[in-house]
Amino acid sequence: MSWGTELWDQFDNLEKHTQWGIDVLEKYIKFVKERTEIELSYAKQLRNLSKKYQPKKNSKEEEEYRYTSTRAFLATLNEMNDYAGQHEVISENMTSLITGELTRYVQELKQERKSHFHDGRKAQQHIETCWKQLEASKRRFERDCKEADRAQQYFEKMDADINVTKADVEKARQQAQLRHQMAEDSKAEYSSTLQKFNSEQHDHYYTHIPNIFQKIQEMEERRIVRIGESMKTFAEVDRQVIPIIGKCLDEITKAAESIDHKNDSQLVIEAFKSGFEPPGDVDFEDFTQPMKRTVSESSLSNSRGDGKSEPKFGGKSKGKLWPFIKKNKSPKQQKEPLSHRFNEFMTSKPKIHCFRSLKRGGAGPEDFSNLPPEQRRKKLQQKVDELNKDIQKEMDQRDALTKMKDVYIKNPQMGDAASVDHRLAELGQNIEKLRLEVQKFEGWLAEVEGRLPARTEQARRQSGLYEAQNTSAVNSCAQDRESPDGSYTEEQSQETEMKVPATDFDDEFDDEEPLPTIGTCKALYTFEGQNEGTISVAEGEMLYVIEEDKGDGWTRIRRNEDEEGYVPTSYVEVYLDKNAKGAMTYI
Repeated sequence: MSWGTELWDQFDNLEKHTQWGIDVLEKYIKFVKERTEIELSYAKQLRNLSKKYQPKKNSKEEEEYRYTSTRAFLATLNEMNDYAGQHEVISENMTSLITGELTRYVQELKQERKSHFHDGRKAQQHIETCWKQLEASKRRFERDCKEADRAQQYFEKMDADINVTKADVEKARQQAQLRHQMAEDSKAEYSSTLQKFNSEQHDHYYTHIPNIFQKIQEMEERRIVRIGESMKTFAEVDRQVIPIIGKCLDEITKAAESIDHKNDSQLVIEAFKSGFEPPGDVDFEDFTQPMKRTVSESSLSNSRGDGKSEPKFGGKSKGKLWPFIKKNKSPKQQKEPLSHRFNEFMTSKPKIHCFRSLKRGGAGPEDFSNLPPEQRRKKLQQKVDELNKDIQKEMDQRDALTKMKDVYIKNPQMGDAASVDHRLAELGQNIEKLRLEVQKFEGWLAEVEGRLPARTEQARRQSGLYEAQNTSAVNSCAQDRESPDGSYTEEQSQETEMKVPATDFDDEFDDEEPLPTIGTCKALYTFEGQNEGTISVAEGEMLYVIEEDKGDGWTRIRRNEDEEGYVPTSYVEVYLDKNAKGAMTYI
């Protein structure tokens, strides 16, 4: 099967077909080039997507990535970044192995095709020239033969005419002979030209054209093979990255399988656990006996601001709140009927007391004593770790300078060894200061950890503050008492506090008798009573108990007649009198 023998007369069609083949190749190159652009664009979009959802440095988002679910999401983002890199590899390989190679090949193919068809046209022109020479020789032979026939006929006519002289007859005879000779010469030339043309034509259709068409056929077949190889490369480039892409997907699956919901739940506990205990039950207040009505000291109704008791409106008891309202005078028992004093109070303008805001204004105490125990322990541990890192950095710098000094001592031309002494002294001072800081914070940390029963089951001294049931007016004043980090301060809020001159109703409570002592207690730890309603105690100090823990984690104690307040129950060891529910110990 050869184009030279089968398609010897299809020169023009072969020219069109080979041009179509080059167009197909260029179309395929364009297709691959657009594919590489799509891969690059896709990779860029994937990288931008991964970057968009990466956590920002030094932001709150970084803290969120301690959970297994968010860490798995971060791993997914990183794997997607690697996934995008594989699409970039696809684009690069297709560009270098397909589009680049095929573009060069197309240029070579065009040059080869041009050369082959130039040779074909040249052979075609040669055979056409031979054909024209044959036609010219044939026409000349035909013309000479006709001229010889006419000359012979004229001679025969002159020879038969008796009236013509011999000279005219001889002239006609010579002319006839001349024409016959010319005809013979033309015949010989025509015969030679014909033989030459047949030979040229045979060579043209059986040698030259087959050779040229064979080269064109081979060129076209190479083009077909090349485009097939390029298509295989197209698939192979994708196949080469499949294992890596599969590994990326496997890592994503592995990250998803590493998610531990129990661990995340435990992290939530560690992040927000305060260490307080939930508030106890609210005491029942019997309104059927106004003269003997018992008001719970731990409820909001009997919490005093500025040493005054606030009246109750209605029969519903208010939720128990953190006992942080300071008492200027010792509470005394009621002497007059509550209804009488309540009527007197109603005749005066109401006085609305608002709790001070507990939002932190500025930096808190250095030992984080304003925080709940568990949160304080975490903050102290974090501070110790940061200081240890700073110490390590300073020690690394000191070691580096020490080595530099040794080099300067051995090679004085490199520098002055005394020039680093000042810096070494500074580093030594810094390290000593940091170590003192570490000891200080470790002391506080040991103090906190010693107070907590266990790291896994820490005592919860949650005040009723978190679940207070108050009226709308009190809530509006105290709605900001908890800061975002769970800390509390006594900073005065900007909430409006409406006050009126004191009435006789307030004076009645100033004359109440002190509460009876129900036992004694010993301070296990030093407690700085910074909030209103609390009292400061020193470790080992003995005090009187006037109200035991109601379930809110606080015990009311008294130092003397004019100094009493609340301390955390876990900070004292309580010894109740035998007549008061027996001896109980809170540790």
